[in-house]
Order: sequence, then structure tokens, then C-alpha cells
Amino acid sequence: MNDDSSTVPMPVFPEVEMNLVTPKAPVTGTVVKSETCLRGGRKSASFVRHVEIDVSGTPLEGACRAGQSFGVIAPGVAENGKPHKVRLYSLASPTCGEDGEGKIIATTPKRVIDEFTPQKDEDDSDRHELFLGVCSNYVCDLQVGDKVQVTGPSGKRFLLPVDHNKHDYIFMATGTGIAPFRSMCKELFENPDGPTTSQVHVVMGTPYTTDLLYDDLFVKLAEEHDNFHYHTAVSREKQADGSRGLYVGQLVDLKFDDTFGPILTSDRGLMYMCGLVGMQWGIYQLFAEKGITEAYMTIKEDLKDVSHTDWDKEQMRRYIKPTHRLMVEVY
Repeated sequence: MNDDSSTVPMPVFPEVEMNLVTPKAPVTGTVVKSETCLRGGRKSASFVRHVEIDVSGTPLEGACRAGQSFGVIAPGVAENGKPHKVRLYSLASPTCGEDGEGKIIATTPKRVIDEFTPQKDEDDSDRHELFLGVCSNYVCDLQVGDKVQVTGPSGKRFLLPVDHNKHDYIFMATGTGIAPFRSMCKELFENPDGPTTSQVHVVMGTPYTTDLLYDDLFVKLAEEHDNFHYHTAVSREKQADGSRGLYVGQLVDLKFDDTFGPILTSDRGLMYMCGLVGMQWGIYQLFAEKGITEAYMTIKEDLKDVSHTDWDKEQMRRYIKPTHRLMVEVY
């Protein structure tokens, strides 16, 4: 397989506006829609919503590009008595917004519901009361008509290239990491200039089928466009043939030769990852196994003589950086 990235043309990304609205001077948006976006609805173990916010008349109107994020500031104060810090949320809407005019932006918040875990040495190790994420639950609680303080936009690299049709795409997501890919897929296939001619693959990873997000949209796109392909990696359920469930990296490996490999080894191929950081480490090792590291990863000398099977998470974090053909947003 070709692993020479020196002759591969670099994708050209658009210039974007950033931080037009800062946390010190947020603007007010109005919630116009809030609905569950889980395939299983209330049967899912998670709580994830699709929330749309009208930002018309503010600097955010028409300024948010697919792949960027925006900020939300929850009301009230934190334990230290200071206002809550801004929390960033990926845009789930295309550049033209949900309304086609850039006035309505969308995102995909998931309620954070957990037990308290000590974070500092001085924290009581016996504490285990219920912990609720302040901003995630605030955004999920918002009703149509409610006002919300927003900032942004943020992000300048996790974007589609200027010429959509010059590249083929693999979008890999876990959980709410699917939000920017809803944004990008709507940009690619519901564009006023017509749908892209590029090959587009979405790989969505979840623990259970009921946790799939925006499943109806991706199924619909696959039915309507021969160049759109939707893959699901459900890790805690058996597959149709009775075999064990798969994580996203395992699915890419399984379908590498006939599906993903031809795109990744082509000069046109770009990969985007968004979601849990564990997905990133698995893909790095898979790329090394397949011999395509140079196109997607810059590996520092400290790691070049170490077998990829022996790489640990800390080494990959310190010594591997994505190239211009790999866009990564993980947490």
C-alpha cells in the first residue's frame, strides 16, 4: 500500500471566524426545538437531545460553520461563588443552519449523571453522592421559548475542505461525537448546490442499538445516495450472525480491505474522528499495522523503533500527532 504522503495534495480548508462572541459578553439565543435523538428513545440508558437555538440578530447568525462548536453559559454560580465557565458544544447543524439561513444552530447534549468521584487529594474518598453535570443538564432541561447565553464560534481545523468533491470521507464517532458529522453530512448532501459526488462513510459506535444517534437521518441518506454508507459498531450486543459486538476500530479493521482501505490509501482520502479518546489510540495502532502511518500520523523519533503492538496510551499521546489528512476531536 502507498504510504508516501509527500506527493499527496494537502486539503484546503476554509478561513473561518472565531470568538465573535466571548464569554465576557455572551449573546442571548432562544430555544426553538428540543427532542430526543436516540434510536431507542426512552428505552436507551442514556439521555441525549437534539436542541436548536435561534441566534438571529446576533454575531453568531451566519457565522457558524459545519464542524465548529459554540459555547453555552449556565446560569448561577459554581461552588467557588464565580459564574459558571463556558462549556463548548459541537454544532450539529450545517453552515446554513437548520433553517437554511444560518439563523438557527443545533447541538447534541447528553445528560451527565454519575456518582461523585474524588478529584483532589483533599476530597473525601468516601463521598459517593449523585453528581449531575451542570451545563449538560441545563441544556437538556431547556424548553422551547427559553433564553440561553451563548458564545463562539470556536474551532478552525475540524472542518470540511473548501472543495467538497475533491476528497472522500470517513467519519468515525462514538456517542455524541456524531454531532459534527450530522452537521457535515447535511452540508455534503443537502447543499443548495446539490449533493456531493464524493464517497462518504459514517461509522457510529455505541454500546447498544438503542443508543444510536440520528439513526433515522443516516439510514435515509444511505437509501437516497449510493455514495453514502452508514456503518454501526454496537459493542455490547451480538451481531446478526451471533458473533461478538464490535468497537469502531474493530469494524474498520474488519472491513479494511474492501471498504475503508481503498479510501485511506487513496490520495483523496480524509478521516475525521470525534468521541472517546480510546477510539483514537486503536486507530493509530491499526494504521501502523496496515502500513499507512505517514499519510495520517507524524511519529516522533522516540516511538519509531517501538513496535506498534507495544505502544501505550501515554506514548501515543506524547509522540504521535495527526497530519493534515486526519482530523481529531476526542475527550
